[in-house]
Amino acid sequence: MYKNIIENKKIFFKTGLTRNINFRIEMLKNLKDSIIKYENDIMVALEKDLSRSKFATYSAEILPVLQEIDYFIKNIKKLSKIKHKKTPLMLFGYKSYEIKEPYGVCFIISPWNYPFLLTISPLIGAIATGNCTIIKPSEYSSNSSKVLKTIIEKTFKKDYCEVVLGEADVVENIIENEVDFIFFTGSTNVGKIIMKKASENLTPVALELGGKSPCIVDKNINLDKTAKRIVWGKTLNAGQTCISPDYLLVDRKIKGKLIDKIIYYTEEFWGKEPLNNENYPKIINNKNFDRVLNLIDDCEIVYGGKYDKQKLKIEPTYITNVSMAHLIMKEEIFAPILPIIPYDNIENIHNIVEYNKNPLSMYIFSNNKKFINNLINNIPSGNICINDTILQTTNHNIPFGGRGKSGIGAYHGEYSYDLFTHKKGVLKASNLFDIEIRYKNNEDVEKLKKILK
Repeated sequence: MYKNIIENKKIFFKTGLTRNINFRIEMLKNLKDSIIKYENDIMVALEKDLSRSKFATYSAEILPVLQEIDYFIKNIKKLSKIKHKKTPLMLFGYKSYEIKEPYGVCFIISPWNYPFLLTISPLIGAIATGNCTIIKPSEYSSNSSKVLKTIIEKTFKKDYCEVVLGEADVVENIIENEVDFIFFTGSTNVGKIIMKKASENLTPVALELGGKSPCIVDKNINLDKTAKRIVWGKTLNAGQTCISPDYLLVDRKIKGKLIDKIIYYTEEFWGKEPLNNENYPKIINNKNFDRVLNLIDDCEIVYGGKYDKQKLKIEPTYITNVSMAHLIMKEEIFAPILPIIPYDNIENIHNIVEYNKNPLSMYIFSNNKKFINNLINNIPSGNICINDTILQTTNHNIPFGGRGKSGIGAYHGEYSYDLFTHKKGVLKASNLFDIEIRYKNNEDVEKLKKILK
């Protein structure tokens, strides 16, 4: 079954139609039209899957992909141009250039936490670069997956782009049948499995993973704006965001004041009873709900901690007196739980982050340039946002991606174009004359050196 799905797309790719820039632009425009047509269905599906408000879904998932489609429609001709490169003197008369060619059949494996955004955003890159695509959305966000399948079926021919539903075994079967490129968004543990499977056929991969993204707060800050932006970033989608602030490192001198402000803005956003707020998102399923409760079982809670098993909702919860030995500091939280850890100096920060190195994101709140630059230059991370949270991923003019355990490869905007293509170098020889000295194996080396000077 899956072998035929892949083979049909390889046949379509070989027709050369996807290499046509006008065809790609037409497909992007068709996708945009379909998203606009089905945008209410998308928002309703996310309400069912994650109890998320329509406003949150539109602003976090629909609007960004519409903007990215517009970016590619406007820039695709420029991005796809052949790049002429310099040629060394010893190849005088020759021409060098770079071609970005599509891989062929791309396999996009998307997660449940932002099921629309994290499916369509990489798909836009695959379409813009001339690939055919197979999409496997998460079985956990089943309502969203069904809408995605409808949108793709109504927009594209099956031989060009197709959604395949099912459990995790679907992914394994498709990878085994030799796709040309794999784009996976999800957990680090599953990413390792994907990469191992892909290595059997030497299939190139992009892994957009997660990790424990630190939020570092200097004493030299605007207390209200800092607290407000941290709470917004942490409670967005009930913390089920791969770039959510995972834990807070705060200068000991302002720890108490910052906690007070965080509590204040939590109640400003969600009320004193967030479990009864219909716009407050839920945890995706029972398995993850139980996992999160287990994380805070031995923690000191300073605020929150209540939950509703029936609704699968957990209050924004802030904990203190946390050590690296606690379970909550050994894995990505992916929930509205925020450990708050004080530090006394910048060495403390480096040592703590080192326990969970190479985070996908790092957040720095400070007005001290020396402090900021120290962290930027000395703590490896996938991306950084200074004096705010989450918003670094909304700018398609900068790369987004992880490093080490937080991922491989970067995308968005022109970086998606680089990611979904193979950069092929081309050297074109001149027939007007020849480089005769290369044939002279008995020539003196010094003569060669003189020619090359």
